[in-house]
Amino acid sequence: MNHRTRMDWMFLWNCLMRYSYLRLEKICLKASLKSVPGFGWAMQAAAYVFIHRKWKDDKSHFEDMISYFCDIHEPLQLLIFPEGTDLTENSKARSNDFAEKNGLQKYEYVLHPRTTGFTFVVDRLREGKNLDAVHDITVAYPYNIPQTEKHLLYGNFPKEIHFHVHRYPVDTLPTSKEDLQLWCHKRWEEKEERLRSFYQGEKNFHFTEQSVIPPCKSEFRVLVVKLLSILYWTLFGPAMCLLMYLYSLVRWYFIITIVIFVLQERIFGGLEIIELACYRFLHKQPHLNSKKNE
Repeated sequence: MNHRTRMDWMFLWNCLMRYSYLRLEKICLKASLKSVPGFGWAMQAAAYVFIHRKWKDDKSHFEDMISYFCDIHEPLQLLIFPEGTDLTENSKARSNDFAEKNGLQKYEYVLHPRTTGFTFVVDRLREGKNLDAVHDITVAYPYNIPQTEKHLLYGNFPKEIHFHVHRYPVDTLPTSKEDLQLWCHKRWEEKEERLRSFYQGEKNFHFTEQSVIPPCKSEFRVLVVKLLSILYWTLFGPAMCLLMYLYSLVRWYFIITIVIFVLQERIFGGLEIIELACYRFLHKQPHLNSKKNE
């Protein structure tokens, strides 16, 4: 997906929840977010893929995580932002400098993608027989564009969000790394043209082919889930504060939990690293021992 704002991933959650795909999703995101109290720890527990955006530092971790996903044979949707960062004036200037140095087209609505991680993920998932398609998603905001979390805290929520999704089955993807890189660049050229038509035209995506929409939850069910979510999170914060104020046992529980989360990250690197280590110990080691016995 293109990365128009820092909040694109969260808005996509709403789309996936409506079509019952949210529970399958993992996100590839910058490593600094794993240290954020609360949701950073939750993303560690969900085995998201944290990266430093430097390939020499990320390759080994990428390979370990993808091999793990392939080994456990669980359905997976991995969200990747090949642009590496969200679209701002500074990031656009850097992207255009790169384009000028390399004789490439300058973009207005997207950044030039970094294809190394993308091609690696596609190849490894394909080798592990855990890839059935790549979904090319283009996100656009026809009215207000909340760029950061601060805009949401000020109440600047987008009035509308538009997603253009094109599914490419795995057997239609190029097999060589070089061709796959060109394929990715071609998709971004199309995104630039698609978004230019969107923002300069009727602020709507136009589909030239027959569109297929997956079965959606009923509007009543979506409304119920939304209301229950709002009710839960409205009550959760005050309830936890009240319990901590009234009961020392609850205070100690929160203190011990916070200490454990902080220490495990400092010592082991995160819950997803511990999960990988446990899997290797419980599943890989018996397999290796049986091979030695043979």
